[in-house]
Amino acid sequence: MKSKILTLLVISFLSVVVVNGQNTAKKNNPVGTWKFEAPYAPARYTSGIIEVVFAEKKYSASMMFSGSEYKIAGEKVKFKNDSLYFSVYIEDQDVVINLNMEEGTKMSGKAIYSEGEVPLTLTKNVTLVEEGKK
Repeated sequence: MKSKILTLLVISFLSVVVVNGQNTAKKNNPVGTWKFEAPYAPARYTSGIIEVVFAEKKYSASMMFSGSEYKIAGEKVKFKNDSLYFSVYIEDQDVVINLNMEEGTKMSGKAIYSEGEVPLTLTKNVTLVEEGKK
């Protein structure tokens, strides 16, 4: 009888630990300023900044290419299961951006447009984020 009670207590304890561990798993957050690199993109579009904001219970995104001050607003922005999706309108065509968060400060994915796919890598720009808090 004692062994059954002891076994039941051990199982109960382990169950609580496992369930608690699942609930405290750190979720990735795409909000912030991200520096992107797209080395195989056409010349003017190989690098820049993607900014992701969460306001009024929804995500928004914008994209700015290096050497330009013009922000392109993202459309149909969604973040689900550590994946960020949005589209931008560039040179008379829709470009679909699919990104996966690898960790809190890195994302990778692709930009899909009429001529194919371009790989993207993003790094969270901590310097810009910290400057915005000052």
